[in-house]
Amino acid sequence: MEKRTILAFALSFLVLILWSFLFNPSKDQVSKKSETPETVAQKTVSQSPETASAPHAAISKAPEETKIKLNPETDEKEVVVDTPLYRAVFTNAGPTIKSFKLKEYRETVAPDSPPIELINLYKKTSDFLVISFDGVSVDRNKKPIYQVEQQKIRLEPGSSPKNLIFRTTTPSGISISQNFHFYPNQYRIDLHVDVINQSGEIVTGAFVADIKALPPKGKKSYYSYVGLVLLLDDKLKQIKTKKISEEKVLSGQIDWMAYEDSFFISAVIPDPPSKGSFKGRLLPSGVLEGTYLPSSISLKPTEQISSSYTLYLGPRDMGILKQLGKNLDKAVNFGWTDIIAKPLLYTLRFFNHYINNFGVSIILLTILIKILFWPLTHKSYKSMKEMQKLQPRMAKIREKYKNNKAQLNKEMMGLYKTYKVNPMGGCLPMIVQLPVFFALYRILGSAIELRQAPFMFWINDLSAPDRLFNFSFSIPFMKPPYGIPVLTLLMGASMFLQQKMTPTPGDPTQAKLMMFLPLIFTFMFINFSSGLVLYWLVNNLLSIGQQYRIYKS
Repeated sequence: MEKRTILAFALSFLVLILWSFLFNPSKDQVSKKSETPETVAQKTVSQSPETASAPHAAISKAPEETKIKLNPETDEKEVVVDTPLYRAVFTNAGPTIKSFKLKEYRETVAPDSPPIELINLYKKTSDFLVISFDGVSVDRNKKPIYQVEQQKIRLEPGSSPKNLIFRTTTPSGISISQNFHFYPNQYRIDLHVDVINQSGEIVTGAFVADIKALPPKGKKSYYSYVGLVLLLDDKLKQIKTKKISEEKVLSGQIDWMAYEDSFFISAVIPDPPSKGSFKGRLLPSGVLEGTYLPSSISLKPTEQISSSYTLYLGPRDMGILKQLGKNLDKAVNFGWTDIIAKPLLYTLRFFNHYINNFGVSIILLTILIKILFWPLTHKSYKSMKEMQKLQPRMAKIREKYKNNKAQLNKEMMGLYKTYKVNPMGGCLPMIVQLPVFFALYRILGSAIELRQAPFMFWINDLSAPDRLFNFSFSIPFMKPPYGIPVLTLLMGASMFLQQKMTPTPGDPTQAKLMMFLPLIFTFMFINFSSGLVLYWLVNNLLSIGQQYRIYKS
């Protein structure tokens, strides 16, 4: 019976991991809307400019001559913005951002590794970010060319914020000014857009924000979602589009939209948040596109309208995002384990603040969790030992009443009552700990704090798989880089030792199956982050010590 409880626990663990891989139920998945963009456009036309939630139709019905054409007599210019945290390259065609490199984060752990580049679009095919008015096309051949005076902006640590201003006037007489505001010690960029109607007619349009990103190919994350996200009606939504040109349209209160991967995020935050619609789709080029469509606006001649945004391009660090505000910290979400995972992550950060080694911090966190669950684990092992003592009596009862199931259950319950043994006592404490295990699984695999964080010896990146040496040949079940997974093998050995210490079941088939579990877990963990493997190894060692102490007493 005690072996069945362990088997149930192990199988439940495997099922939950597979479920997390295949279906990723960690966040609200957006279902495809039955509304097409055309129906949304029809609704927009029927609404007043003040109440329209998807003004794209009104924009698209603007006269063709109101769209800005590329001026062949004006050259495209680039402006470099250099701060202590990043180096960005802006262009006056759009305007948009062509490059954004983070100085404090590298591609690999190699000393000469280049900084992380957040904008990975193909050159001359797509623009990362375009914010326009009155339906200005974002196609490259029709992008507006803005006037800009600066050629380079440099911010030193502690210096005052600086501005980068782009200005243009459309052929139809619409004056547009975009003012980017940079801070020396923040990833935040403030954007203020002013539009003045200098024509003699009423102009109807809207501020449209468009963001594009190219997801990495063949690099699916075990631990977190990669793609378009937004905060809609105070709920985090993932925009999952797998088919080319598939569009998903949502409407409501939009706090921000973004593209995120395991460790970094690029977000557009309307200021203040307003009701509008969002359209996400997968382009034939493989690029993901997210478009924010706020309410449409009518401008009388000489009338001016303004719109403000906050841009964030940087790490998915809870502390930094919390300091920024704007509810952007909700982008760091650990799914159904979020309520447990975030306190654990704060505790891990607390340990590292004093120790300055996340590997040691993981060990301390594992010990703390083991102490908190010590009474439950003690009860579990004790119940398993008591069940082992009853095995001979239980075998006799099964043999005696093998043809009478009702009487067999009655005799078994009587046996448990007589010896005051709970048959589920060995299983329930383990089930209670499952949410903690999965919260740590999500944290140790996707927390930016562990990215390229060294531990000791050959482990120089706790977010990457454990590898000693580098092999030029491939190894079955192992993803590159190829090497000896020392920590994973030690974890498998500790599970095998723990298995040998556990009372053997009466059924030989169950006994053989249980002995295979350490091997199964070793192969399963071979591509997991070394931080997660370290936690599991330390937890196994502590469990072995606790088991030994209980059985000896």
